[in-house]
Amino acid sequence: MTLLSIDFTNLHTVLESLYEEMMPLCGDMLAVSKGLAGLGALFYVAVRVWQSLARAEPIDVYPLLRPFAVGICILLFPTLVLGTLNNTLGLIVQGTHSMLETQTMDMEEYRKQKDELEREAMLRNPETAYLVSDEEFDRQLDELGWSVGDAATRMGMYMEVGMYNLEKNIRDAFRSLLELLFAAASLLIDTVRTFFLVVLSILGPVAFAFSVWDGFQSTLAQWFTRYISVYLWLPVSDLFSCMLAKIQVLMLQNDILELQNNPDYSVDNSNAVYIIFMLIGIIGYFTVPTVAGWIVQAGGGGNYNRNINRSAVKGGGLAAGAAGSALGNVGGRLRGK
Repeated sequence: MTLLSIDFTNLHTVLESLYEEMMPLCGDMLAVSKGLAGLGALFYVAVRVWQSLARAEPIDVYPLLRPFAVGICILLFPTLVLGTLNNTLGLIVQGTHSMLETQTMDMEEYRKQKDELEREAMLRNPETAYLVSDEEFDRQLDELGWSVGDAATRMGMYMEVGMYNLEKNIRDAFRSLLELLFAAASLLIDTVRTFFLVVLSILGPVAFAFSVWDGFQSTLAQWFTRYISVYLWLPVSDLFSCMLAKIQVLMLQNDILELQNNPDYSVDNSNAVYIIFMLIGIIGYFTVPTVAGWIVQAGGGGNYNRNINRSAVKGGGLAAGAAGSALGNVGGRLRGK
């Protein structure tokens, strides 16, 4: 029961605070980064000036400003680079989070209304009223006598109430377990995201410094694409949760409508569909990095996903080939007989 009462909202807040607490550590990398960037700028400018002098060409000053622009970004990295990115991308996070909160509040309201209508429907049926109402159960017991038949009926009522409560407890426990796994998958994505952002932020000045050197210019673009892509994991995760919450709202609205208009309607099928969507949601959370990579293509993440997909296709082909070979051998032996 302790695990089921975890406040996951508080844990997400802790991760956000952790990121903010770790940001001052990127200042420790500034001294190393300034040295690397200064040495790289020296070689960068010297090589291009020497090439122009050797070819007796006028010196193009504009390309030589690039190392100095990168150096300014390194000097003001916490405010100029991280501050600008976080403030801009934070607006996206706030927008998607507000959408999720709206859908979640609607879902909770509809769930309470559905539970109340389900209880009222069972109370209207004399055969099921005593299962959900202690007063009705005691009333029906008081109406019974002490004959052999009434004693059997009394025992049957106790057994039905026990089985109903056991089934309800098992269903609620399984649903709570799936909700726990669902929230844990969301927390896992947020934890890995925070770790990636902390690493990219602390070592960001070093990446900027290496981008000054010839042959490492693409490091700057890759750092930006990866940082933005990882930062977007949270809004993509919120959008996915918002979609699942909207599906649940539509299902609850349908259940409420059926309970109001159809006295013979049973919500057992709806509960099974809810469990199926929870399983889909748990698996779907692990596609968040891939979807975020589609928004801002990060070379490393894209190559990683392509390698995984390629390995999965090869593994499936090998498995299919082995199965086909085994079936072929079996068929050949049968035909030989």
